[in-house]
Amino acid sequence: MKTIAKTQMILRVPPQLLVQLKHNAKRENLSLNAYVEQQLTIIAQPSIPKLPNEFKVSDFVKSLSGVITAPTQEELEADPKLAYILEKGGV
Repeated sequence: MKTIAKTQMILRVPPQLLVQLKHNAKRENLSLNAYVEQQLTIIAQPSIPKLPNEFKVSDFVKSLSGVITAPTQEELEADPKLAYILEKGGV
């Protein structure tokens, strides 16, 4: 596995925000550092437009179910953009 170099930084936040971040990290079974890094990565990605509620998936696209296999956990870890898209798409 490839090691990724990281840089330490100091971040000042209001106490209540820190409490909320710790709560969210614990809920997702992540360290505070991992949670903040994950959220910053998501924020730094280009915006993906939201589909309207009335958007319907075509029968053709539905027919592709099973043809396109789900990515492995290793592929998702290697590609945070793909993981984000799948998470936001409800896949």
